[in-house]
Amino acid sequence: MTIIGGSQGSQFLNQTVINCLDTLLKTFDICHICGKGNLNHELLNVTGYAQFEYIHDELPHVMQATDLFISRAGATTIFEFLALKKPAILIPLARGSRGDQILNAKSFEKHGFAKHLSESDITEQVFLDAVITTFQSKNKIMENTEKTDISSSADKIISVILSVIK
Repeated sequence: MTIIGGSQGSQFLNQTVINCLDTLLKTFDICHICGKGNLNHELLNVTGYAQFEYIHDELPHVMQATDLFISRAGATTIFEFLALKKPAILIPLARGSRGDQILNAKSFEKHGFAKHLSESDITEQVFLDAVITTFQSKNKIMENTEKTDISSSADKIISVILSVIK
């Protein structure tokens, strides 16, 4: 499982993960991208749990190896999940946003690509239940992502550009 709290990290998401860590580690190895200055030094040597402020060069490898993402719902990030055909739980940024992440998360849930949780509704139990049910539904989610035509997007863009040039 990989947890991504956005470019600045998410204090709420970081704390929720820490509160649920013992239960999560019974099932998952966890890569937690916490954001700059958000490492919890008490958890540096916990077996099965690796935390990072930021991942750059290794990120494609981490994303490929992950079987479940928990993340905010920024467009760039969620379309990476879709392109990789990976299940996700999306917890959109609500405060201080334009509302685009909420729309992204609702749309992905509607299409069966992800589970959407509102931060205001999350308790530890709600979070853990969502992780379990989403992981158990990963094959269905992956089937839904297979139905997308995202792999030919570059070809479509080139086709549109060529049609305009002519």
